Amino acid sequence: MNSVKEAIDSSPVSVSRPQHNHATYKRLLQRHDSLIIWFEYAFYLLTVAFSLSLCLTLFGTEFTRIHSQLIVTTGLLMLIIYPSIGVGRRRMSGFQGVLRTGRAWGLVVLSLTAVGFFTESTQVYDRNLLGYWVCISLIMQSLIHYVLLQLQLFARSVRRNRSRTVIVGSGDIVYRLAERISDNVWLDENLIAVCDYSNSELSYSLPSKIKSVFNFDDLKQLIRNENIQRVYVALSLQETPQLMEHYNALKNQHVDVIWVPDIYEFDLLNHCIREISGLPLITLNETPLFGGSRALIKNVMDKCISGAVILLIAPLLISIAIAVKRSSPGPVIFRQERDGWNGKRFFVYKFRSMYVHEADHYVKQAEKNDDRITSVGRFIRRTSLDELPQLFNVLFGSMSLVGPRPHAVSHNNFYSEKISSYLARSRIKPGMTGLAQIRGFRGETREISDMESRVKSDLEYINRWSPILDIKILLLTPFRIFNKNAY
Repeated sequence: MNSVKEAIDSSPVSVSRPQHNHATYKRLLQRHDSLIIWFEYAFYLLTVAFSLSLCLTLFGTEFTRIHSQLIVTTGLLMLIIYPSIGVGRRRMSGFQGVLRTGRAWGLVVLSLTAVGFFTESTQVYDRNLLGYWVCISLIMQSLIHYVLLQLQLFARSVRRNRSRTVIVGSGDIVYRLAERISDNVWLDENLIAVCDYSNSELSYSLPSKIKSVFNFDDLKQLIRNENIQRVYVALSLQETPQLMEHYNALKNQHVDVIWVPDIYEFDLLNHCIREISGLPLITLNETPLFGGSRALIKNVMDKCISGAVILLIAPLLISIAIAVKRSSPGPVIFRQERDGWNGKRFFVYKFRSMYVHEADHYVKQAEKNDDRITSVGRFIRRTSLDELPQLFNVLFGSMSLVGPRPHAVSHNNFYSEKISSYLARSRIKPGMTGLAQIRGFRGETREISDMESRVKSDLEYINRWSPILDIKILLLTPFRIFNKNAY
């Protein structure tokens, strides 16, 4: 699913028409790189199969059913993970593409390892053979990506029928679009001029070869003299009523007219474009887990990792439970109702760290030198060990390993009236750790600005979510545990 920003970076989407001729199909192939990307995925899968066959030959091992199962499982994981990571996006440089392919392949290997661990099938494979297979597959996939990229660049360099383009409108959206078209080597666009009739100060520096015009009469003259084929109309939302005026002035000029609405004036959350039976839609606010594959990847990662960690740290969990029980009377586990994904309530689990439980109706966070905290509680809060029971929340599906931290219901009621978009944090599952936490936004929020910084990071996480980002946050979390704001 392409984001609106990617849609601006790419050529306009073709609209289906009743009759389809050769030119229509040619334009569809030019404008949409999906077919090329899926061919690239097919090459990657063939490469993985060939690499395994090569390694089996080198090790003198016969190809058996378990190897065919490995290829099928790997292929399914690649079809899920590669599109989610964005492998094959044509706007990336060769190095960026190779790096992204390597990350995606690493996630596939990590997923295979998790599958093998839980199915107890790792012992049936030769580990040395698998090591060679992983490395050779990565090298060959990188080579394929580089070769395909060079072929595509060569095909573009010999193509002479690039659309001569003009942008007309006002404000920053004009120059943002101009910058993206100029920087995107994949577009079949040759930007000739920009018509900004608002006389606003330039926010972006344009290449000297791009002309500037300031009224419609000059624009019409430019269209005739420069053989312009396409005009982008970029307007702020306040100027949308002028769209019809612009369109009427341009529709008899024998040019393509494309409207670029400045939707970035909204507080967007994981925005995208799509269509339903030919009707274009612009999604302004959507959970990043919309769609089966994205939700499946995050769910599989959560359950596999949380289950494995629970088994590994079981002795530590028991030791902390004993220490909490001996420190003061009361239950070992503190249970509190929180707002979860899309506002659905659930109970979050923690090791009890206080003598007296906090009442839900009163907004009072833990403070420095808080006399409610036990001696054991002070240590486990400082080291975040009190959060470990939330692994069971993750395993049972009410939380994720990574996501916005779930706040108490009373805190949500308080801050939702103070901070715009505060409740938008719930558009994804709450997590044990998150982008805000590794940036140091944890512990007491004495000022509204402290919570605003946390919410800003949470919303950034929702907009940027990917499996790779989750892995980065998980890897950084142990190094951010000891924080001066945690008590």
